[in-house]
Amino acid sequence: MEASPECAQQDGGLVLVRRQPPAPQSLCKTLKSRLQKSCTCHRRQAWVLVQDLVPATRWLPQYRLWEDLPGDVMSGLVIGIILVPQAIAYSLLAGLQPLYSLYTSFFANLIYFLLGTSRHVSVGIFSLLCLMVGQVVDRELQLAGLDTAQDGPGLGANDSALNASATWLALGPQDCGRDCYAIRVATALTLVAGIYQVLMGVLRLGFMSTYLSPPLLDGFAMGASVTILTSQLKHLLGVRVPRHQGPGMVLSTWLSLLRSASQANVCDVVTSAVCLAVLLAAKELSDRYRHHLKVPLPVELVVIVVATLVSHFGQFHERFGSSVAGHIPTGFLAPRVPDPELMWRVALDAVSLALVGSAFSISLAEMFARSHSYSVRANQELLATGCCNLVPAFFHCFATSATLTKSLVKTATGCRTQVSSLVSAAVVLLVLLALAPLFRDLQRCVLACVIVVSLRGALRKVGDLPQLWRLSQADALVWVATAATCVLVSVEAGLLAGVLLSLLSLVGRTQRPHAVLLARIGGSAFYEDAMEFEGLLPEPGVQVFRFAGPLYYANKDFFLRSLYSLTGLDAGHAAARRRGLEAGAHKGDGGSKDLGPAGTTSALVLSAASFHTVVIDCAPLLFLDVAGLAALQGLRQDYETLGIALLLACCSPSVRDTLRRGGFLGEEEGDAAEEEQLFHSVHSAVQAARARHRELEAADSSL
Repeated sequence: MEASPECAQQDGGLVLVRRQPPAPQSLCKTLKSRLQKSCTCHRRQAWVLVQDLVPATRWLPQYRLWEDLPGDVMSGLVIGIILVPQAIAYSLLAGLQPLYSLYTSFFANLIYFLLGTSRHVSVGIFSLLCLMVGQVVDRELQLAGLDTAQDGPGLGANDSALNASATWLALGPQDCGRDCYAIRVATALTLVAGIYQVLMGVLRLGFMSTYLSPPLLDGFAMGASVTILTSQLKHLLGVRVPRHQGPGMVLSTWLSLLRSASQANVCDVVTSAVCLAVLLAAKELSDRYRHHLKVPLPVELVVIVVATLVSHFGQFHERFGSSVAGHIPTGFLAPRVPDPELMWRVALDAVSLALVGSAFSISLAEMFARSHSYSVRANQELLATGCCNLVPAFFHCFATSATLTKSLVKTATGCRTQVSSLVSAAVVLLVLLALAPLFRDLQRCVLACVIVVSLRGALRKVGDLPQLWRLSQADALVWVATAATCVLVSVEAGLLAGVLLSLLSLVGRTQRPHAVLLARIGGSAFYEDAMEFEGLLPEPGVQVFRFAGPLYYANKDFFLRSLYSLTGLDAGHAAARRRGLEAGAHKGDGGSKDLGPAGTTSALVLSAASFHTVVIDCAPLLFLDVAGLAALQGLRQDYETLGIALLLACCSPSVRDTLRRGGFLGEEEGDAAEEEQLFHSVHSAVQAARARHRELEAADSSL
């Protein structure tokens, strides 16, 4: 609506003219229109829906072959080369056979290519999720009476495991065997987590990942990394210790390692020391000269190939008893439906798995989208991540999510689109079909070295803690508490503790926000904190109060205490005393009494005549609830009893509507009550207060 010149100008000043809101529809009409819009399907709408669900159908026809293909092929080859040794290594974390890790890497890349909205994210096996899967697998193995200390069979045993897996649905835990039952647990857990993630995407709950704050995720990664490091020490030393469960798992594992240190395998210790030295030195050099390297060095693959050759020709397994990967079969197992009974048993464990995977996937997708100037859809990312778990669970795979390290490598090697994921899947497929048996003599301590070196980034986050403490002590406490709970209790408990502390810190910040008195900056129309800045001019007789937060049931008492303390007047106490004295005067008991500072016992109460108006700067006031509105109404009544005016400045539209609906203002917009109490700026409120006070003084002098 356009304002007429007569409405736009009044007494030489500008006046805001509010637009009339459209007439609200009835609930029945609203539901009918939404159902009609949702259920109506045209050919164009159906195609748009398909493009939304399968984003590859939108961008693949526009693929620029000559511009994008070279970078995608290069990055896909590099990621595929990195994926193979990491997949084999991370199978130790999950307590599963390397074959299943290769399956997982293959299917995850294919599905995310079709459903993902990020161009640069690499989806695959993630160390934190492998740890969480491994803990559930170990627990179920213990309940089934199977040996959890056997992290996969030795030479020649994978063939029997492969045959046992083919008939796993018809057999019980004891008949199926350790490795067969472990993959049954992992697939059941993965399927339930995928269902959770898909449901979150369908219900548009992508915003929930924002409640997992960066300090929480960093602390969780740090605590989980310490847990992962602890779990790999037995492979580095070549000792056989049980995988502990429950609270104190890390401490119990360290005690078991100390007791078994004398039984360490010398061959494994020497191999671990050499591999760690080579990997760490190569990583440091790669980081230092990464700007001069067009392609990251495949250090892990080189170390694994060399270590496999040395172990094979040196016969480390036969001569020194060194634990090796064993025979890795080629080909694919027939798809199977996960065990429904196991799905019910791991349903609660899948919640944390789904949340962690979703949070990391969405945060990484949004991070790379911001850095490369495009957008992603959080709900579609949930669907993509969920399908990367749900569908592969029928093909003997376990949980996956986006990973930071491989995503950074993808970007550095020239990735342009998710076609690079197809190339990576082709590399893994080649290993699955032909090259997997070549890793038969690879020592497990070498795989553990690959895992430990991959934790460098998360462990280095400890160095960010001092800066985080300087920026925000609450965030630093969330980081420390999350990491400590992960290490001392469990990974799931650490995640829960981090979420609760993050929410408590948010509540704490709104419960005691910053409250100050404002003063004028010279002769301008701007006001700032009188305690923070020097040379400000306080307005005589006017107190300008700013409360930097919402006003609701949890902080209304703090709001009143702050206002009373800063203004030097406990309005509630003083008004109650004055009402009592006035009531006594009406009864003829009290007579006329002085209501100044001598008449009250409160140390805060000063003479009401020290100021005549209180202006509340409502610009930081995000919202009001019923308790906050009642506090404002009670405050206005107390000030009226003391002869003090209460004015509000810079109220947002939502706050104005709440004040109007709650009866603090008149029921109609623009009525006299609203014009007398609400102002668009602090300066206009102060000017109005001074003008009213002069009018009252003039009226008193005439009387």
